[in-house]
Amino acid sequence: MSTVKHFLQFKDLTVDEFGYLFERAAEIKRYFKNYQLYHPLVDRTLAMIFEKQSTRTRLSFEAGMHQLGGSAIYLNTRDTQLGRGEPVEDAAKVISRMVDIVMIRTFDQEIIERFAAHSRVPVINGLTNEYHPCQILADIFTFIEHRGSIKGKTVAWIGDSNNVCNTWLQAAEVLDFNVHVSTPPGYEVEAERAGLYDDTHYEHFADPMDACRGADLVTTDVWTSMGFEAENEERLRDFQDWQVDADMMSVAAPDAVFMHCLPAHRGEEVTAEVIDGRQSVVWDEAENRLHVQKALMEYLLLGRS
Repeated sequence: MSTVKHFLQFKDLTVDEFGYLFERAAEIKRYFKNYQLYHPLVDRTLAMIFEKQSTRTRLSFEAGMHQLGGSAIYLNTRDTQLGRGEPVEDAAKVISRMVDIVMIRTFDQEIIERFAAHSRVPVINGLTNEYHPCQILADIFTFIEHRGSIKGKTVAWIGDSNNVCNTWLQAAEVLDFNVHVSTPPGYEVEAERAGLYDDTHYEHFADPMDACRGADLVTTDVWTSMGFEAENEERLRDFQDWQVDADMMSVAAPDAVFMHCLPAHRGEEVTAEVIDGRQSVVWDEAENRLHVQKALMEYLLLGRS
């Protein structure tokens, strides 16, 4: 079991492995665009375990596995013994004897770490409270498609220091780029929760305009993430000066792109002018979840092609 490779946090893979994955994602995307059959995972089965709701994660993994020739099984914890208190360790031992790879979208990172520790097969983090590595895999691939290598570039994160922000910070350390973070007071990055070792690739700005200045990529997320709905009204007040608008984009680099992991709330964390404007690459970003995850599943199951 110790030789099984998982993708639970962005830092689980190396620079070299990410370089390979981005190359494979580009090739697999070409197959998709050319209606070219590519079935390396024929007779392989993916179990998708959901404790949190999803649109893009479920669709991209399920469609992706089918497109690779395999099959995907959807499991919601409300409908399984996991929802009735079965130990995560027991579930991992059983599920991993029946399928070839597992994707889990859950709450605490500890849950997925415990599952992976007792799994015979690769486990992929489809989102936890702490991290969202597949999203950042897609985001960086999208940046590479539009602007080339992200090494040495600057990403401006505006808004809540949530799981997506944490993963950008990890990615910056692995792939050697910089992240400017601007959050309202009280919502700052928690270094230990983000898994940060140092701040050589990270800088915090009190003013979001300063964070965006010269940035190559400006990105944000909803102000109220899943699980924080009770704080919605308070967050709407706290975050009102952290809306990504045309003024923020105007101080970024002239060829800066805008990203958002979706779903978006126009008029809250981003204006319609920005998300639907010429610098926005959010639709490519959303589609690329499909392609990078196919490359990831192929790699975890088969190694290098």
